[in-house]
Amino acid sequence: MDKKLLQYFTHDFEGNLGTYDMEIISKTFQDFYGPDNLRYKLPIGHIDIIQTGSHISYMFFNDDSRFFEPPFTPQTELLKRTKDILDRYFDGDPIDFQEIPIKIENGTEFQNSVWNTIHQIPYGEVRSYKWIAEQIGRPKAVRAVGNATGSNPITIIIPCHRVIGNNGKLGGYGGGLDRKRHFLKLEGYQVEVLSEKQKV
Repeated sequence: MDKKLLQYFTHDFEGNLGTYDMEIISKTFQDFYGPDNLRYKLPIGHIDIIQTGSHISYMFFNDDSRFFEPPFTPQTELLKRTKDILDRYFDGDPIDFQEIPIKIENGTEFQNSVWNTIHQIPYGEVRSYKWIAEQIGRPKAVRAVGNATGSNPITIIIPCHRVIGNNGKLGGYGGGLDRKRHFLKLEGYQVEVLSEKQKV
């Protein structure tokens, strides 16, 4: 989502918005989500899923419904299939998320190379930011890889929770470390061996 839209998810802006502004913002959010979208309940919070054409284009954590709340019932075959795959994943099945067709609407060439590499990380395994940097031919761009990972527009399906810091550090996660730990444990990874120090 555009950063100018994201600012409205913070309470700091709420007191400065009049009724007319709120209506515009609500309409803007509905336009952003489009007709095909789904809110999926996680063990911890929710994610919003947006379909564009025949692909999933966004999947992001969002527990704020002040402007627009997507439906909890999928309205398209792709959203139904995505929900079914997520249900099986959270039931503990070793899911290959590449079953879900995705298409990233935005992103630089560098970001897309990072996201494509993360997309290949197998279920139950982890890779480091340094490993990703080496895979894309930019071994010195470890910090930039960390920034690109944090900007992942299709969370879980592009499994950035499987990316950890060097030397066994847990690293950061846009959805919060509690979620990252939960997803890794769900996949059978021994999270206890990872330090919580957030260092790329």
